Amino acid sequence: MPLSPAVRRKPLHTRTLKLQGYLRDDGLLDIEGHLVDTKPFAIRNRDRGGQIRAGESLHEMRIRLTLDLDFRIVDAQAVTEWASYDHCQGATLSFAGLIGERIGPGWNRRVRSILGGTKGCTHITEMLGQIATTAFQTMNSLQDPGQPNIDKPEKPVILDTCFTLATDSPVVARDWPEFYLSEEENKAS
Repeated sequence: MPLSPAVRRKPLHTRTLKLQGYLRDDGLLDIEGHLVDTKPFAIRNRDRGGQIRAGESLHEMRIRLTLDLDFRIVDAQAVTEWASYDHCQGATLSFAGLIGERIGPGWNRRVRSILGGTKGCTHITEMLGQIATTAFQTMNSLQDPGQPNIDKPEKPVILDTCFTLATDSPVVARDWPEFYLSEEENKAS
């Protein structure tokens, strides 16, 4: 269902975010994020020769997390290709602090602890929530849904992360019946 028709308007800012997940030849996963901010008009800027032209990247940043199959980060790289200030380049070094962390419950809280405030770059840090989602989607692509799980299954970490994947939802009842809990059972647990 599309959004309702918009009132007449003019564009002022565009943020493009591209996230991709890859299986590497060594069995690890690379999850990459690419952020680009542009404006349809020129803006003044001291650090970029006096101005940033219309359509030119105001911000352009990339991040790559390399994960093992347990969602543990084994490498983290971030780069700032374009920013409002030259000094922004220095913030990318902080992202190595993610090495050894595991994407899962509490991820956003740990990210804020490691990179929040003056410790990191707001724009790259904001991508890390979406990087986590992309990691789960990428990992899910590795599983063959046609193969039965003969071991006792573990509760998928994606359950109870949103409205649709709540353990009392009809989607969980259909797709993960072994983890489905009625609303009453959920309240009791």
